[in-house]
Formats: sequence, C-alpha cells, structure tokens
Amino acid sequence: MRKTILIIEDEEDIIELVKYNLEKEGFKVHSAEDGEEGMRVANNLKPDLIILDLMLPAIDGLEVAKRMKKSDILSHIPIVMLTAKGEETDIVVGLEVGADDYIVKPFSPKILISRVKSVLRRYEMPVSKKRIKVGILAIDSSKHKVTVLNKDITLTATELRLLEYMAHRPGMVLTRDKLLDGVFGYEAGIYDRTVDAHIKSLRKKLGKAKDYIETIRGAGYRFKEL
Repeated sequence: MRKTILIIEDEEDIIELVKYNLEKEGFKVHSAEDGEEGMRVANNLKPDLIILDLMLPAIDGLEVAKRMKKSDILSHIPIVMLTAKGEETDIVVGLEVGADDYIVKPFSPKILISRVKSVLRRYEMPVSKKRIKVGILAIDSSKHKVTVLNKDITLTATELRLLEYMAHRPGMVLTRDKLLDGVFGYEAGIYDRTVDAHIKSLRKKLGKAKDYIETIRGAGYRFKEL
C-alpha cells in the first residue's frame, strides 16, 4: 500500500520540489501552506508521515509539532522537520518537541527521500519484547514506555530505539557510524550531527538518568555499566 505524506510548508517551490520527488518514489502526497491548515489536513488525512517546516505563518512548526504530539489522533505520526536553522541547538529544540528527524535547508532531494524512508522503516520495525531495568531507568519497548524514578518519559520512536540499542550494549563504545547504521539506517560517515543532536535531546529528556549515556571523546558514545 502506498504511504501518504503531508507536507506543511509555506514556500511553493519547496512544496513542488518535495512533492515531485516523493511522488516519483511512489508516495501519495498532500500539502498545506500554514500551521492551522496543516493541523486540519492532518486530522482529516491521518498521514503516515509529516514533513514540517519550522518557519510557518499563523502557527510555527514547533507549536504545530507540540499540538500534534498532544493529540490522540496524531501523536503516533512521525515528523521530519525542515529547518533553515542548522545549528545543533535549533535542531535539538525540534527533536525535543517530538520530531523524529530533521533536514536542513537547502537540502538534496536524494537525502530527503533517504530520511523519509528511514523514519518510516523505524516505525515499522518490530519492537523488542525485552524489558530493561538499569538503576533508576526502566525501558519497556513493547509498550513504548520509558520511566525514570517511576516517572513516565515521552520519547519518539527514534529516541526509544536509540536508547534501547545502547542499553542492550552496556560498556561498549559505539561509534557514530555504528549508531547511524544500527539505529537510523543511514549510510556511515555522512550524518554525524544526527547522532549528536538525538543524544543531546535524549539526555535532556532522561533527566536524572542522563549520565547513563557517556560521551567518549574522539570515539562515540557508551551506555554506562552500573
């Protein structure tokens, strides 16, 4: 079955570029040109994935993402953000409000297609049936539930897979290339900032358990052995 994608973007040339390339890959594509229209279309369409510009009229992309993640109807839909702001701090803000990935403008259509397909695969992959309990952190992937000190932590599917992947390998130094291949499904050596931004967002959400993820300078990351 063809996947449906909603583009929420106010620049017509970008809509046409993205739509053309996605349709060429077999996706059904709809679009909206501001945040309010995007919310209405998303509620009616219930797409498989949303490509969301940050700089939108009426309601900006961050607010749209926040509202979607609070909606029972839309909260499960993956979001790929489009942003002209390429700084890591800007990207992390997008991840914190529920985006699964981001694309920095100007972008390559080939990279956009790769990112979209990778995010969709992550949502379709079978989840682990194992439960992990490490110190104050508990992970139950089958219920998409993570708790710190028995308090629920809201993670995207991408963040959950990243945390689970690392927690299953305590003490092992995981390079960015290893994480890109094992979690994100991207080619090695291209998207280093993707890993760094997701780790930063994940640590912030984990709060008192943030130090369970260690940075190994010049090498990558490691889940601490307790």
